Amino acid sequence: MSDKIIENNQVTIMGEVASKFTYSHEVFGEGFYMVDVLVKRLSSSEDRIPLMISERLIDVTKDYTGEFIMVSGQFRSYNRHEEQKNRLVLSVFVREVEFIDEELDGAKTNHILLEGYICKKPIYRKTPLGREIADLLLAVNRPYGKSDYIPCICWGRNARFASGFEVGEHVQILGRIQSRDYVKKLSETETETRTAYEVSVSKLECLEES
Repeated sequence: MSDKIIENNQVTIMGEVASKFTYSHEVFGEGFYMVDVLVKRLSSSEDRIPLMISERLIDVTKDYTGEFIMVSGQFRSYNRHEEQKNRLVLSVFVREVEFIDEELDGAKTNHILLEGYICKKPIYRKTPLGREIADLLLAVNRPYGKSDYIPCICWGRNARFASGFEVGEHVQILGRIQSRDYVKKLSETETETRTAYEVSVSKLECLEES
């Protein structure tokens, strides 16, 4: 059962450690820590991706900034309660980690496979330049009756295809995790720059229910 569940959410990331470890939470005496990794895009920009990692997998007292690592795990979400409402917080939950000399040429530095269910009607729109985009929210099952809610963004032909999805449709997605900064208005005079994470979809298919 749980192996099948793990197969529906697989992430591999390679990149440069860009922060120190910060404490997140503890489960049954095992401490979990957050650390950011910079992953290069094909263009010259980078995505800054947060990892959640157990103190049993790595020495969290050390500063690895500037070192290259490869991790595999799952893209997970949880709701953090702030400002009278819940905010969806996303991170890569690390199952395996290894240090590498540098990013391997031609390797997939940022790869995700998700299988789940559409849990909100897709939002289809066009940019001012006519580029087609569709936003999806995918519920991906986890063991013990939990689910992760993963925002996904489709482009072009995939966006047109995705715009016809109904809530509850069973889909499989291949893509990459990307980060995007946006400005959140806190009050009339205050704003704050925050980072959103989503899956940029490269391949999308509907799965027939067996």
